[in-house]
Amino acid sequence: MLRKTVFWIHLGCGVVTGLVIAMMSVTGVLLTYERQMLAWADARSHAPIDVTADPRQSIESLLGAVRSQDPEFRPTSLTLASDPERAVTLGAGRGGGSRLVDPYTEELLGEGATGLRAFFGAVTGWHRWFNATGEARGPWRAVTGISNLAFLFLLLSGLYLWLPRVWKWAAFRVHLWFNPKVSSAKARDYNWHHVFGFWTAIPLIVIVYTATVFYYGWSNDLLYAAFGEQPPQGGRAPTAADAVAVDGASGLKTPPPPLSLDVQMRNAMQQVSDWNRITLQLPDATGEDVRFTIDRGTGGQPQHRHTLALDAASGAIAAWEPFSDQTPGRQARSWVRFLHTGEAFGLIGQTIAGIVSATTVLMVWTGFALAWRRLVSPLLRRTKAG
Repeated sequence: MLRKTVFWIHLGCGVVTGLVIAMMSVTGVLLTYERQMLAWADARSHAPIDVTADPRQSIESLLGAVRSQDPEFRPTSLTLASDPERAVTLGAGRGGGSRLVDPYTEELLGEGATGLRAFFGAVTGWHRWFNATGEARGPWRAVTGISNLAFLFLLLSGLYLWLPRVWKWAAFRVHLWFNPKVSSAKARDYNWHHVFGFWTAIPLIVIVYTATVFYYGWSNDLLYAAFGEQPPQGGRAPTAADAVAVDGASGLKTPPPPLSLDVQMRNAMQQVSDWNRITLQLPDATGEDVRFTIDRGTGGQPQHRHTLALDAASGAIAAWEPFSDQTPGRQARSWVRFLHTGEAFGLIGQTIAGIVSATTVLMVWTGFALAWRRLVSPLLRRTKAG
């Protein structure tokens, strides 16, 4: 009775949400190598950088050159790559775009691969909320969120239904690998549905579960609760950089003049010798510390990403937080984003995520085919007979 109930709920969820799941899977495949493709396209969007042209210019000089060449652009971050032939990237926050600049000649190299970036932006929009804009995103995001939950149920219930009624090796074997002796399309679809479902179940459960953390606050709270922690509520604790000098004559707080950003960048470089890229959050006029993100990995590996804050006036370490010093809950939350894409395990992880997303489309197709034969074909036969 339990098996039959689970089967019919499984079938119903698949029929109702199958097309949305297929859409999210197809867009997931298209996004598999987004990071690598954008890096490759950005590097080819401009002439090669000549490292012998001039000494590397200062950060202040680069920022001034960009302001003079593109006065409307307001950067909030600067990313420096360890590769001397890579352009410096200036970012203007979410939706503000980015600019590439030659670190030797100060030439503004443009916005990089804008066409490819727009393509991936549209694909991401479809993946998350059917590429809706403005207030229309909410309802469509709810559709993809519910479909994602249904997909998680399909995976878990599918594993239960995969188990044969009789626990014998012969019964397991027909569900473990493709049967070249299938005699009909129905038997082929049944075989493929079970085989693809079994071999992709674990990575798909990871991918789909991590997505629930993006969609639902309760899932995010449960993740932290599993480690006995409360989710962060925003803000930050005071650091050594919050201390300022007091002018003895007037009694007013007068912070000392800040060090140059180049000095601060060199200090950050010395903190981690084998860095791949360092992102500097450009401080405002009242900033009392200078913040860096230091990445030793590919850009999608949270275990290799560390944060550093330096006192703006002295360059002393105000806060240093390597990944290993984070609480277990925060570490798990950092992993979620990149487990979803597979990037946490580098190129191999991305490839696995792309493959299982592609096989999901096949499972949707075989599932629809099996549902058609079970639900629709008998009705059509009875109608024709009548």
